Amino acid sequence: MGARHEEIADELRSAIDNEEYTVGALLPSESQLAARFGVSRGTVRQAVATLTSEGLIGSRQGARHVVLTSRRSQSFTELRSFAQWARSMGHTAAGLVISSKRRPAAAEDAARLHLTVNAEVLHVLRVRSLNGERVLLERTVYADWIAPDIERIEPDCESVTQRLHETRGLVFSYGEHLIDAVAAGVRDAELLDVRRGSPLLRVRRVTTTRTGRPVEWSDDRYRSDAVNFSMRNSIGANPLARQAGPGIAGGI
Repeated sequence: MGARHEEIADELRSAIDNEEYTVGALLPSESQLAARFGVSRGTVRQAVATLTSEGLIGSRQGARHVVLTSRRSQSFTELRSFAQWARSMGHTAAGLVISSKRRPAAAEDAARLHLTVNAEVLHVLRVRSLNGERVLLERTVYADWIAPDIERIEPDCESVTQRLHETRGLVFSYGEHLIDAVAAGVRDAELLDVRRGSPLLRVRRVTTTRTGRPVEWSDDRYRSDAVNFSMRNSIGANPLARQAGPGIAGGI
């Protein structure tokens, strides 16, 4: 059996994950927690210090601790797909292909996918939904060797990543992400049902196999009111996490 402060930390983690304490909520005071668990305030401080070091909670001096995030947020270091992340958060994900077309690789496509210029690649525009609301546009370019498999997948497939694993045994093992902000153009605004010029969070990513062979590169654009990213800092790790924002009904 672990030390008492470790057990208390585990119980508080579970409470946060189960949204007994939602993001932004205050934890009970140290004296309240000490009474609840039948321990000294010093033991409570040890448990709280553990959660603080993990980036789950924070506080200003003399103030009660506030929940910053939960472990159910997706860390890019875990390389989970949008659908996998949504399911882990208790949300329902959906997807729909708007267009799919083969084209000769442009210089950027060739550089990112390690192909020769003019090699045939597959361009796919897909809109993704969370709990029935459109939140994400994926403009994905697939390498020539995987394009036929992508074309065989139904347009409303929930998770292309999972389907490729099931049919090809393909595992997306490495990813590189570049995050910035862009204004919604006419097409983006129409597909995401936002005003033209609205801020969108853009994630440009390249995903490869275990051997480093590029599978895809994508320009993903999220509605900024529906999905956000947070950085949890600690001595041992600095994972960047994706979270549902206030624009999603039932979001955390």
